[in-house]
Amino acid sequence: MDLDNNGEQYTELLQAQAHVWNHIFNFINTMSLKCAVDLGIPDIIHNHGHPMTITELVAVLPINAVKAPFVHRLMRILVHSGFFTCQKLGKNNREDSYFLTHSSRLLLKNEPMSATPFLNAMLEPILTKPWYHLASWLQNDNNVNAFATKHGTTFWECASGEPKCSHFFNNAMASDSRLVSRVLIDNHRNVFEGLSSLVDVGGGTGTLANAVANAFPHLDCIVFDLPHVVAGLKGRKNLKYVAGDMFSEIPPADAVLLKWILHDWSDEECLKILERCKEAIKKNGKGTGKVIIVDMVRKDEGDEESIETQLFFDMLMMVVTTGKERNEEELAKLFSEAGFSGYKLLPILGVRSLIEVYP
Repeated sequence: MDLDNNGEQYTELLQAQAHVWNHIFNFINTMSLKCAVDLGIPDIIHNHGHPMTITELVAVLPINAVKAPFVHRLMRILVHSGFFTCQKLGKNNREDSYFLTHSSRLLLKNEPMSATPFLNAMLEPILTKPWYHLASWLQNDNNVNAFATKHGTTFWECASGEPKCSHFFNNAMASDSRLVSRVLIDNHRNVFEGLSSLVDVGGGTGTLANAVANAFPHLDCIVFDLPHVVAGLKGRKNLKYVAGDMFSEIPPADAVLLKWILHDWSDEECLKILERCKEAIKKNGKGTGKVIIVDMVRKDEGDEESIETQLFFDMLMMVVTTGKERNEEELAKLFSEAGFSGYKLLPILGVRSLIEVYP
């Protein structure tokens, strides 16, 4: 091997090393973001009313004064990852000053569609510790996932028996539902037009159903979830809460809403859920109806960040649930096997899609 070839080989090895390092330390982006949220940095800059210099930021941060010199390093990585932008302002335009981005605005505590509850939930130790047991789970022939390998129980059993687990999960889902409901109601109202009844299966504390009920006063909405989820929740006017098990029976309605439900379950479990949905529509006695699904439709080509996000979620489903993120072909197969005649897919929700499935 001559010197030139050795040079090329070492260049490739060093590039490979950098690639490995980048993935080893990917968690630093996540934990730096969590630190910023814990310290309230997005809210502090927002409440300041205009770009904030590093001196101004350090002066009001709830940190020990001796740690002030480290803040610019935290902000530097958050600028790099797109949560803030930085310009030179202040005296003689020499001081770093920070602006919010669309992403950091989505982390403001008083933002109705804040993603902070979702961030906090996904970084709870009960959800992060199972990742250390993924290889062990793959090597044994018991337990349904790495979560059960770590905790000795499924996530759903944990949520039903542990109030803290149920609370952070419901808060995370509610925060997401606020954004989804706004998009659907503001830009795709036709999804709900012509319906007189709707059941939101696995609807949690009712954030999405509440928004729909408010926007469509003629539409009778049911939030359908497990007894421990809906216990004590009170309905109003055209909204009520019903306890039950979606694998056994779903209340009759013109439309059944499944927001982020199917990806939590195996193909066999999804088939049962879809069959119960079809029965619920049929029992309503109108001969028409539909299932409204909000879920990811996995793609292998397109925007790199979106693909990576879908792959992240697919791995999350493998570690925590029995589900997965499915491509259109896999979803269409489930719809057909459950006895549905057709579907319409609209990629209108970022990395997720709206799917209408017809009996």
